[in-house]
Amino acid sequence: MTEQKIVAKNDLKNFLENPAIVDKMHKVLGNNPQSFITTVLQIVSSNDLLSNATPASVYGAALTAATMKLPINPNLGFAYIVPYNNRKAGKQEAQFQIGWKGFVQLAQRSGEFESVNTTEIYENQFEGFDYITGDIKIKHEAPKGRVVGFLAYFSLKNGFKKTLYMSLEDVKKHATKYSQSYKKGFGVWADGDDGFNSMAKKTVLKLLLGRFAPLSIEMQTAIQSDQAVVEDVNEFDYIDNDHEPASVEDRKAAVIENQKENPVIELP
Repeated sequence: MTEQKIVAKNDLKNFLENPAIVDKMHKVLGNNPQSFITTVLQIVSSNDLLSNATPASVYGAALTAATMKLPINPNLGFAYIVPYNNRKAGKQEAQFQIGWKGFVQLAQRSGEFESVNTTEIYENQFEGFDYITGDIKIKHEAPKGRVVGFLAYFSLKNGFKKTLYMSLEDVKKHATKYSQSYKKGFGVWADGDDGFNSMAKKTVLKLLLGRFAPLSIEMQTAIQSDQAVVEDVNEFDYIDNDHEPASVEDRKAAVIENQKENPVIELP
């Protein structure tokens, strides 16, 4: 571990062990904040870029995930702490992101959903799209060819169901409008087909749930806090739209350094 990383880890450790912060963690997490502190320190120590983020932003992102009982282990794919450069403020901050698996779990946990899913649609499966109902006609065949769109679906126990389909072009337009990381070729959007598809599925599912699903308190928090620096309760800075992500060169260097012990993670 480099001297810089040791200093950064100690800064975060000191922040998390501040009596005022510990008291807040007790109120939110119960009587065992130490396991939370250990997990956060492990996640940060495995990511050079994240170790340079402000302790307060790392804590805010991690606590947001903890309040929704979503693990932040990047290999699980439920929620993530992602480093971003806030060039306006001249500092690196941590952004909270929720994965599509996180949205599915929150939906299941609410008790109101019969089923919920999001998936790629391949060219051999696509038959047509109904602009009135939002339904898509698909052939139930094994995927072949290229991905042409993305589908999200849910049905409720009361019988209501809804589908949202976005073409590949629609997803790209949405990402261009709302995500600096996509526009600048950073993060999971740029991590090959698997990374792009993961982000696209999350995008379609998030839009579908936000527009048509009954939203539990946890689901509202997830939608509000996704892709934001969590500054305080109900205070979010959506840096993915406002600031530059950590440079591609820096990110690649960090991945190379850590890839043997920490495989490349899937970021939502």
